[in-house]
Amino acid sequence: MKKTFKKVAALTLACSMVAASLAGCGGSKKTETTDKAENTAEGTDATESKDTTETTGSYADYSQGFPENVTIQIPVYDRAFEGWNVTDNYYTKWIQKEFGEKYNVTVEFVAIGRSTEVTDYTQMLAAGTAPDIIFHYDMPQALAYYSEGAMQELDLGEIANYAPTYFGNMGETISKYGSVDGKPTFFFAERTDAYNYMTLIRQDWLEKVNMEMPHNLEELNAVFKAWKDAGLGNGGGKLEHNNFTYDYPFRAWPIDEKDRALYSDLSVAALPWAPTHDYLKNLNYQYNNGLIDPEFYLNTDEASIKADFVSGASGTFALYLASSTDVISSTLANDPNAKFAVLDPAALSPEGTKPQSRAYWPFGFIMGINSTTSDEERAAVWMYLEWMSQPENLFFLQNGVEGENYTLDADGLAVKNPDFTGESALSQNNNKDYWALVTESAQYEKDELNYKANLANWAPVGYEYLVEDSYKYFNDYKEFMTPDALYSVVIESVAEYKTTLNDLWKELYVKCVLAPEADFEATYQKAVEDYLSAGYQEILDEKTQAIEAGSYN
Repeated sequence: MKKTFKKVAALTLACSMVAASLAGCGGSKKTETTDKAENTAEGTDATESKDTTETTGSYADYSQGFPENVTIQIPVYDRAFEGWNVTDNYYTKWIQKEFGEKYNVTVEFVAIGRSTEVTDYTQMLAAGTAPDIIFHYDMPQALAYYSEGAMQELDLGEIANYAPTYFGNMGETISKYGSVDGKPTFFFAERTDAYNYMTLIRQDWLEKVNMEMPHNLEELNAVFKAWKDAGLGNGGGKLEHNNFTYDYPFRAWPIDEKDRALYSDLSVAALPWAPTHDYLKNLNYQYNNGLIDPEFYLNTDEASIKADFVSGASGTFALYLASSTDVISSTLANDPNAKFAVLDPAALSPEGTKPQSRAYWPFGFIMGINSTTSDEERAAVWMYLEWMSQPENLFFLQNGVEGENYTLDADGLAVKNPDFTGESALSQNNNKDYWALVTESAQYEKDELNYKANLANWAPVGYEYLVEDSYKYFNDYKEFMTPDALYSVVIESVAEYKTTLNDLWKELYVKCVLAPEADFEATYQKAVEDYLSAGYQEILDEKTQAIEAGSYN
């Protein structure tokens, strides 16, 4: 049962509804709660036998703490960092002490596997054990959860009441992008420009074959061939699944807006689209000529791709670089002479085309409140976001203990101590999985200090040039970054066919890649026919109707 909530007449919201619904998961977090007749609450304070709850307008006042203990369950990515307990560590204890004890809230952290995120949420929702916040980085999957009734409608006035700082930062974004079917549903983390996603390339391998940095796909393939001939290794490779951004370098420029809306979809691969044909044809060439891992389709997660790079089997590896990453140190342990550079993103695009890539929408995490979360629990979640939005709390989570994890330089920048291994040591991605609920990156008041901070947070010591080069590429090619379309109506067929098509995609695209070069076109055409008949044609038809009605942006 989904709860209904009071709407605030004073807030007039111009909402751009978002859709592209996917197959998702139902269920509830815990025993269903009943709607409350009033928003006031009475009870006993955790430490004093007196009523501490007052009513401010239509919202209960919990600024002195909840009269009875409230437990909130907060999801946190478990990235399998060695030696890191994601739900029980120095920082989870600090959060409980600084926030939980102050407001009589028990904060429980729920581990969500980064590479098994959707499966984990699916199982937890079905079992009734999902946390109070349901999050995802991409709108299609967030809508999948919504379409299955996993999220409750929000009262934006309530968020503003309990989390004024957070809402002051994100209220406009929530109002613009957070409604589905006219109902406020999603809230977001702030996103600023980030440029730490990059592909590392073995610079020493380039030097060994006397080649420069490749600047288009043809040059990249030539590099891979030279590596093969020299017995160095291959260009790597992975199974493309679950998140479909592979075709951006093969798209025509300027982008056709209707084609973008029709085909560009993070949740379902656009097998019949020309950019996919061109992507697969190149991959078929690379495979048949031994330029990539011959068993690329077995690399289904980042760990397996990373292992190939670290061991020296492959010479490229795409990742979000962080100062605490071990990929460089691990590679050096196997080959002390290894050198690293950032692959020019244009090297993924055919000669004569533009180096396109996906642009993020102006938000980070897309979050909803579990449909079974109670009024008090929901208020506690807003208060938690408000507490985390305070600069001093956010700074502590991002940097740790002054004098141990870091020292402040003359500009006020937290300079990390890379050798610190004490109790307050940060996770390998600088604790981001805790503070990413409110922002995607650490921010200072001055742009130049932000850049300096990014160098410190994203680059291992001595490798700041990697972030500097990535920043240059980001600015050089920013005009060629486009986001996927957001629909203002739900595309029901996506939810209906997504699972079937994703399974079929893995089979068909691998078949296309493994086919002899002479058989590629026939194999591809047969794959397109099978894909269309399995439900993709219904998706195209429904999207076409929405496009003709102007129901997208």
